[in-house]
Amino acid sequence: MRSFVSSALFSLLVLSGASRATSIKRQSVTALSQSQISAFKPFTQFTGAVYCQPSTTLSWTCGTNCDANPDFIPTASGGDGNGVQYWYVGFSPSQDTVIVAHQGTNTTQFVSRLADLTDLDLISSPLDPTLFPNVPLDALAHSGFSEEQAKTASDVLSAVQTTLDAHNANTVTIVGHSLGAAIALLDSVYLPLHLPTDVNVRSITYGLPRVGNQAFADYVDAHLNLTHINNEEDPIPIVPGRFLGYVHPSGEIHIQDSGVWSVCPGQENPSTSCTDGDVPSIFGSNETNHDGPYDGVELGSCTP
Repeated sequence: MRSFVSSALFSLLVLSGASRATSIKRQSVTALSQSQISAFKPFTQFTGAVYCQPSTTLSWTCGTNCDANPDFIPTASGGDGNGVQYWYVGFSPSQDTVIVAHQGTNTTQFVSRLADLTDLDLISSPLDPTLFPNVPLDALAHSGFSEEQAKTASDVLSAVQTTLDAHNANTVTIVGHSLGAAIALLDSVYLPLHLPTDVNVRSITYGLPRVGNQAFADYVDAHLNLTHINNEEDPIPIVPGRFLGYVHPSGEIHIQDSGVWSVCPGQENPSTSCTDGDVPSIFGSNETNHDGPYDGVELGSCTP
């Protein structure tokens, strides 16, 4: 594997592998079939579309990734791509689900934003009880990620409620890449607390950084349906570091260099077929893997 990492990323990752879970008994790592991999592609394309201007996702004229899901019916979009990440909400008849998408960043921008949000302290705090009622106070999340999610929470919730009613739907799928993946994960905790109990919420993310502590990861495992897909030696899934108390929830799929998509049971699976084992430190990471490809789809920018 090729090592490629910026000095800024080095400062954030240098101790990322400092704390490793002790070996525990897990289910075996398995490989997805091509048909199972292909089933994710529409959601990858929905994730790519959110990098485009909100006016084009509202009219669903954003180019390649909009064209790939031609029956999508947008409800709302927003953000400015600077202080507020782009987002959109709508309904996919072919997937029979409401889609919520959050914009992310490329690797360099992600590291810069992470530093700006936290002054490199990488602090975590309890979730806002107004947005997250009844979530245990010991479930801590990265303060910067929580602040980003809060900026769009009420608008996203309103758009989701409108879309559910308009299409008589009962499933919501939240997608995002990079910073957008972190926002998507927090949205997948937030939305079920404010929607009818018969609405099913799931999250599919790409290049997800660690968002919260052990109690947060356990809450996600107990209450959510999460799939987080990591590509090869992407360094972003190994930040913030384990030594700071951050832990990934279960649900990882790791794309190996060979192209095999490995299903990695449990939290922080140490198998070399999974991110924790494949990228134990920055010295084996490659920033260029962050944007993909994910079954042929590149993320991180708007594709005309």
